[in-house]
Amino acid sequence: MPDSIMYQEDGFVVLETDQPEQILTPQELLEKLKAILSTRQDDLPKELEKLTTIDEQAQYLMENFCDLDMGSDDYLQWYVIRLEK
Repeated sequence: MPDSIMYQEDGFVVLETDQPEQILTPQELLEKLKAILSTRQDDLPKELEKLTTIDEQAQYLMENFCDLDMGSDDYLQWYVIRLEK
């Protein structure tokens, strides 16, 4: 049984500084967010500070937000998409 209705979606468009647009599966986006958050535990968005594991932080971020502040000139944004078969 899925943890969330979110998993019925097909993927995410991911926009990142100096990178071409990417299409990621929910699992790929989760892994990307976990990698970023693992290096930023001292600089978390306020909403994530109450969550104790990187897995929980990444899941919450993916399901409740569409971007992550990466600093002055950098950005990371994601948008849910449904792929036509």
